[in-house]
Amino acid sequence: MLTRNDFLIRGDLIFLNHGSFGACPKAVFKRYQAWQLELERQPIDFLMRRRPELMRAATAKIAAHLNAPADELVFVTNATVGMNTAAQSLRLNPGDEILTTNHEYGAINRMLAFVAAKSGARIVRHSVRLPYRSDADFVEAFFADVTENTKAIVMSHITSPTALIFPVERICRRARQLGILTIIDGAHAPGQLPLDLQKTAADMYSGNFHKWLCAPKGSAFLHVRQEHHEMIEPLVISHGWRADADFNERNEWHGTRDISAYLTVPTAIDFQQQNDWGRVRADCHALARRTQAQLCDHFGLEPLSADQFSQMITIPLPECDPAAVQKRLYQEHNIEVPVGQFEGARQIRVSFQAYNTLEDAQTLIAALKTILA
Repeated sequence: MLTRNDFLIRGDLIFLNHGSFGACPKAVFKRYQAWQLELERQPIDFLMRRRPELMRAATAKIAAHLNAPADELVFVTNATVGMNTAAQSLRLNPGDEILTTNHEYGAINRMLAFVAAKSGARIVRHSVRLPYRSDADFVEAFFADVTENTKAIVMSHITSPTALIFPVERICRRARQLGILTIIDGAHAPGQLPLDLQKTAADMYSGNFHKWLCAPKGSAFLHVRQEHHEMIEPLVISHGWRADADFNERNEWHGTRDISAYLTVPTAIDFQQQNDWGRVRADCHALARRTQAQLCDHFGLEPLSADQFSQMITIPLPECDPAAVQKRLYQEHNIEVPVGQFEGARQIRVSFQAYNTLEDAQTLIAALKTILA
């Protein structure tokens, strides 16, 4: 059974913010450093001669893990880069619409504003009803905002502000029937959900490896279905761009960079498979449910959802100064966890990972009761 000792997190810290940047296990980080050492010992051989085959092998491993053809996958440094590559490649005209929700990540909202300003397209933001009752209700309400001008749907798989899991498979399949492109932000999905890209059926999907898959920072992917490859414009034009280049070549090599994080992703996949990650997810989900139940019961508040989350959960709080609460949790109780405000409501987003325990959750609950007394 995994413990805090298998990770590099400081021993004096209760770390409940895995969702922001992840945390790398010691065994995975050791392999990451070994790749970096290989690179520095002979950079020309590593980057000029060995790189193509090393990248192909790593891509093949993640393709099998995510159930997607290897030639439809390319490494990117983070999901925001992948989402920008996809969204900025859309062929939009003035009056076209991109349908999204009010639960999207801040960087993606700014990206959408940029795309809209550049193309003259309009962003339509569906307001998700809370508490979240059912996938069926959500899908029907969401598609009620589709019009004849809707050209693309941009949506999170697991949302950043509320940690809700959206039914992207239903959304993508219905959108395809209507001829609408789907671009899914899966920043929090790999490792937190058993992701199957063929089943998800998005036209374009970008996800992080450095969050819940526990790979090193700066490792993520962009998946684009074969029929859309010619539409994709690289954010950076470098040596991989030429007339006969394929999707991977055009988007993989942006100039000199340390590719060690990419090459370590297979080790992260193996680590989770060797440590029964389905059980880890289930245990963390149980901790999340228990924490939500205790806090909502104590403060007399209704949860955002009964069970529409995995290892990360957003729990409502009573009226308070979120920044002050977060500061006191860290300074007085050594608890690292984000506290904020969404749609006018105060809330705390708690992430549970393999290194967290019931004691961590109980310490957080006790600290909040004291601070918010």
